[in-house]
This record gives sequence, structure tokens and C-alpha cells, in this order.
Amino acid sequence: MSESNQSGEAALEGWVNDLADRLGVDRDLVDVTLLLAVARDAARHVTKTAAPIATFLVGVAVAQRGGSQEDVAEAARQAQELASAFDAKNGNSAEP
Repeated sequence: MSESNQSGEAALEGWVNDLADRLGVDRDLVDVTLLLAVARDAARHVTKTAAPIATFLVGVAVAQRGGSQEDVAEAARQAQELASAFDAKNGNSAEP
């Protein structure tokens, strides 16, 4: 991994920590890798602008379901599943 990627990842982690603290969100609930995967799948299978909306809706769903780590995993799974199905339903072939 290049030095710039490491500093970018460190910056992201620092920012996520700061934002979670500012918003009063339990940092343990913020699975950055999982949320980036949700965003990636929404962008790939739906449209690029679906990425932030997908992660927002995952967050709202998690809050409504109780806010556990299991809720995060399940809401993310459902979002990713729907993104893939959306792609197939619309006759698009997924990018590798």
C-alpha cells in the first residue's frame, strides 16, 4: 500500500471517529468496510448517486431496528442484495 493510501485511510478513520463522537454514535457500530461495500454496490448496480442514499437509508434502518451491530449487518446485507437484484432486473450486467 502506498504512503498516500495509508494517510488517506488514517484520515478517514480519524474523521469517522470525530464524526461519530460529534453525532453521539457508538463508534463500534460504524463498520467502515461494510458501509463502503454498500456504497460501492449501490453505485455499481444502480447509479453512482445511489451510494450516499443507500448508506443513509442503511443508517436510518439501523436506528429504527434498535441500533445493534446485527442490525447494521442485516440492513447492509439487504441493501447489497437489493442493489444486485436491481441490476439484474434492469438487464444490466454487473461490472467485474
